[in-house]
Amino acid sequence: MKKLSKSSELLWIMGTVFVALGVSICSKANLGVSMIAAPAFVISEALINVWSGFTVGVVEYVFQGVLLVILFIIIRKFNVKYLFAFAVAVVYGYVLNFFIWALRGVEFNEVWVRWVMLIVGDTITALGVASFFRTTYPLQVYELFVSKTAYKFEVSINRVKSIFDISLLIVSIILALTLFGDVTTFDWSTIYYNSFHSIGLGTILTTLINSPLIALTGKVIDKIFDNKPLFEKMEKALLIK
Repeated sequence: MKKLSKSSELLWIMGTVFVALGVSICSKANLGVSMIAAPAFVISEALINVWSGFTVGVVEYVFQGVLLVILFIIIRKFNVKYLFAFAVAVVYGYVLNFFIWALRGVEFNEVWVRWVMLIVGDTITALGVASFFRTTYPLQVYELFVSKTAYKFEVSINRVKSIFDISLLIVSIILALTLFGDVTTFDWSTIYYNSFHSIGLGTILTTLINSPLIALTGKVIDKIFDNKPLFEKMEKALLIK
């Protein structure tokens, strides 16, 4: 099979679109979104009644902006190119809002359909992440935070990623239990078919299958796309070292 040549830019666009679409589908399944996406969904749900502008997409890039500030404090270094990661987060936030809006009338009523659609959403998200990782254009703040923290402290990036993911999960659970004042209404008997403020069994399943799905979809991408850039000068200008 002949690969699609010079497709780095296309892979970046695919990454943005597929991650946003996959997360939106997982959200509609109402079984729990991933630990990475959860903070934005929880915070948005808590604040949307205060101001309609607190959409998931807006909270998403604001949250990533806070992470970027924390990163600057941790590594004690400011690089203007790091702001490209925040710009990517803003673009992603509005694409996410679009898909949430586009799917607003979609309902998955049967429990088995919800689980199937959660896996579909996870697969699409993994395809997007795998696409992102095959381009040297700026990624979102999440990936930048993990890579630069690992480099700063000379620790395995996989170890930092694990700590980072667990930390976001803990933060999400704390937010879900404290922001709404309804923790006493939580019912363990419904956990297999209903999320509690975007946290549920689906969050755990997504955590377990995320890495294998990214690896699998990445192999498919490698057979189809040549990740060399079409605009080499622009890629070098945007490259975060």
